[in-house]
Amino acid sequence: MAEKKEEKKEEQKKAVNVAGILQAVFAVVNLGILGVGGFYVYRSTLGWDSPTITEPQLAEEKKKNEDGQATTAAGPLIYTMDKFTVNLEGEPKRIIRVEVNLEMLNKDGFEEIINSDNRAKARDMVVRVLNEKTFGELESIQGKLFLKDKIAMEINEILDKGVVKDVYFSEFVVQ
Repeated sequence: MAEKKEEKKEEQKKAVNVAGILQAVFAVVNLGILGVGGFYVYRSTLGWDSPTITEPQLAEEKKKNEDGQATTAAGPLIYTMDKFTVNLEGEPKRIIRVEVNLEMLNKDGFEEIINSDNRAKARDMVVRVLNEKTFGELESIQGKLFLKDKIAMEINEILDKGVVKDVYFSEFVVQ
């Protein structure tokens, strides 16, 4: 009987040793994962250096613009579309009211988007893109940026020679 007690104690010690080893391994793995996650957060936020532009680079860019092509004195060509009021997808039902401004890369693109056929296609495309979105997708800043990119990409597919450089929202209301 005494031998059984001793064997039982040895088995308990081995079980405790195995449990202790497993706890140590999990602690090391967790610390490793925490370290890797911390590194990625540092790289994406705190470790980010903003790009710098020096005077010689600006002078070089200005010289290229003067030599190669004349810049327009009127500034960027922005086409303001009429306001949209569209139903969003998902439950509960919500509507969005948006005024979209398209910054065109050149005058040819601006004239192409003003063309009545392309204007109707562009409006239809914006309505279609907005109808596919849910409130959850548009709630964050990132969602709005994705929406801008999607609108620019879809309109660029419609245009032959014009290019949408950027999309701006002068009104963005979701109810």
